[in-house]
Amino acid sequence: MAGTASVAGEVFVDALPYFDQGYDAPGVREAAAALVEEETRRYRPTKNYLSYLPMPEFSPFETEIMRNEFERLAARQPMDLLSMKRYELPAPTSGQKNDITAWQECVNNSMAQLEHQAIRIENLELMSHYGTNAWKVYNDNLAFMIELAQKELHKFRKKIQDLNWQRKNDQLAAGAKLRELESKIPASKSPQCGCQLEFYSSPVEPSSFAKPRFYLQPRHKPLSSPAAHQATPTFLEGK
Repeated sequence: MAGTASVAGEVFVDALPYFDQGYDAPGVREAAAALVEEETRRYRPTKNYLSYLPMPEFSPFETEIMRNEFERLAARQPMDLLSMKRYELPAPTSGQKNDITAWQECVNNSMAQLEHQAIRIENLELMSHYGTNAWKVYNDNLAFMIELAQKELHKFRKKIQDLNWQRKNDQLAAGAKLRELESKIPASKSPQCGCQLEFYSSPVEPSSFAKPRFYLQPRHKPLSSPAAHQATPTFLEGK
């Protein structure tokens, strides 16, 4: 865990997760659950968490079709069914048997229907000739894109793994050094001195980790036992 940064770009780390012990100790899980429960009691979410904001104005972006649809939804009216009238081929009504204009409209409609069917047949013939190869090319492109995405995924996973290994190695080395320094400080001779570890490293690139620097810092309270010589590592970003 890390404390609040005192200076911009500076974070104080007070734990070495790969080295510290005691996370499975009795009472730790219960204490964490109690903190979560206390937080949930203080925070009561509402249905409309944006109620304090003014209502947005959408009317300038609405078209006539959108406005009609919104009105239909507000009135809870059903949607109009898909009209198939343009695909029908009706004959003139009984009152238009001798109307040349009505017959001409029927002829024009039949010609349009025939042309539509001819285009559909032509599209089917084109697909039968070229559809197989077109799908093969499309599948090859998809396979190539998947291969590129998998390579990127493996690359990022390797970076994450390398970074985690680097962090683990640094923390284990820092923990061992802390133990060594704590063992060299006699509690009777230096009751008010503790050991502090300072890290200068980048939080992203493993190659930018520098060697830890150790120094002694006076404490306000005496250390009663070697176990009380808990070091406070400091993590400075961008150094």
